[in-house]
Amino acid sequence: MVKEIEKTGLPVVHICTVTPISLTVGANRIIPAIAIPHPLGNPSLSKEEEYKLRTHLVDKALKALTTEVTEQTVFED
Repeated sequence: MVKEIEKTGLPVVHICTVTPISLTVGANRIIPAIAIPHPLGNPSLSKEEEYKLRTHLVDKALKALTTEVTEQTVFED
C-alpha cells in the first residue's frame, strides 16, 4: 500500500517494528518502532517519558517526510 500511495506523489513514512519486512515490501522511508506489542510507546515508562518517546518518533517521521530519497532509507536515531 505504501508504494501505491507514493505513486500518486504523496510521500509516505512506514513506522514499523520489523524493518526487514518494510524493506521487502519496498517502503522508501522507514522508521524503526519500539516493539511489536507497543510500536509507538513503552508502557513501562512514566507518562512524561513515554510522551517524549512518542514525540521523538513523530518528529523523526516528519523529518523523513520532508527528506528527498532516491532509494529505501531507514531513518535511525
